[in-house]
Amino acid sequence: QMAAYMGEVAAEDKDLDPEERNLLSVAFKNAIGARRASWRIVSAWEARETSTGNLENATVGKEYREQIEGELQYLCGSVLKTLEAYLLPHAQGGGETGVFYNKMGGDYYRYLAEFSTGAEKTKAQQNALRSYQDAMAFAKADNGLPVTHPSRLGLALNFS
Repeated sequence: QMAAYMGEVAAEDKDLDPEERNLLSVAFKNAIGARRASWRIVSAWEARETSTGNLENATVGKEYREQIEGELQYLCGSVLKTLEAYLLPHAQGGGETGVFYNKMGGDYYRYLAEFSTGAEKTKAQQNALRSYQDAMAFAKADNGLPVTHPSRLGLALNFS
């Protein structure tokens, strides 16, 4: 619910202040984080059941994993559409806003790459790399962030 509300705030097509940016980030991170953890657990369980020959449980695991993947796809897509349509246009001036939004885009493309396969995985990986590179360019620009700034440190950690 908080993610949906913060998506509406972002859709007002205005530059968010730091508190609003953090609320947006936390709202989507909470919605995504639980599903990413569930996906990892269910995927491991499905693999274990498949390897032990318990195909009935493996099928149940596969169906549940696919349901979680659909939810992740939807949520990541919502975040990325919000970023591209409303937030990144305000980040062209660089600074912390540019770093924050581009890093956020890189994170959500990376989340998509975690469970995607084939061409979708490659596309998500390429988009994550591009977003992280854009964020790093903003961080290193003349009006960028000091190397000790929390947003720049978070970018370096996630980009690695």
